[in-house]
Amino acid sequence: MSIYAEGLIDEDLTMQLDYNRIDPELAPALEAMPAFELTRENIVASRAMLAAMPFTPVSGVHSNKVSIHTDDGPLDVYVYRTSSESRQAAVLWIHGGGYILGNGEDTMAQSIAKHCGCTVFSVDYRLAPEHPFPAGPNDCYAALRWIMSGETGYEVDLDRVAIGGASAGGGMSAGVALMNRDLDNFPLRMQLLLYPMIDNLHATPSGTITNHPVWNRGTSFRAWEMYLNGEPGESASPYAAATRATDLRDLPNAYVSVGSEDLFRDEDIEYARRLSDAGVATELAVFPGLYHGGDGFAPNAHVSKRLRESYLSALTDALRK
Repeated sequence: MSIYAEGLIDEDLTMQLDYNRIDPELAPALEAMPAFELTRENIVASRAMLAAMPFTPVSGVHSNKVSIHTDDGPLDVYVYRTSSESRQAAVLWIHGGGYILGNGEDTMAQSIAKHCGCTVFSVDYRLAPEHPFPAGPNDCYAALRWIMSGETGYEVDLDRVAIGGASAGGGMSAGVALMNRDLDNFPLRMQLLLYPMIDNLHATPSGTITNHPVWNRGTSFRAWEMYLNGEPGESASPYAAATRATDLRDLPNAYVSVGSEDLFRDEDIEYARRLSDAGVATELAVFPGLYHGGDGFAPNAHVSKRLRESYLSALTDALRK
């Protein structure tokens, strides 16, 4: 059943994005990066195309890949550090990719390790559609338990641990933060939610726009269908789509960012408002002219630099001794 059939939004009310609203420094990158048109039929080919793109590591960051045991089998975790200093703060990082793309070898994770002087554990979680929810969050939560066990082989300060991710990684971070509250309730300093993919319904004004660059409405719905192995609508688990949660109390402090020209804009703003209303200290940053992932496609644009400075500053503050 589609969300239209559920009466949540009228297909006739869909809108078009005015591309003149996009920051001029971000516009040229769109010529080389058309919107993804992902389906179950082309997901394997799309992954192969992305895997063929060169990965440029961040200078000065030491990288190691370890395999940990979980109830569902071995799980790879990339570990990023800039020094051997003991008792560093730690970040559990969850990569983006619509829950269907990507891996733990992540430039943003490396940048966080370098700029925040912390140890970043980037999880190579299982992807949909081969492994739909709850496989991904279960992997990430297993990695969190491993970190908090103190048996990673890395000296980290377990009183200074945060969780975070971008896009689907931000959405999964929000879901795992809810899982943690409801299960072990490990003390987390922050949930860092960068333009999170957090609502499977997109029943918002920005969610009605059909022609967003990079990540459009059609692809997003198809990705959600693959991740949720169907279209459960409002009955989706809050561990998959955190906006479905009815109780947001007692969660870690949050940083939420999104671009004004992002499909996720209104759902992210609303989630930040709900967190704040629930008593969770929340910082919200909305960047004008920024489309989804634009900071990655045009990293030297001024708005991209402001975004990085904003979340790195917030994370550094959250992890300080």
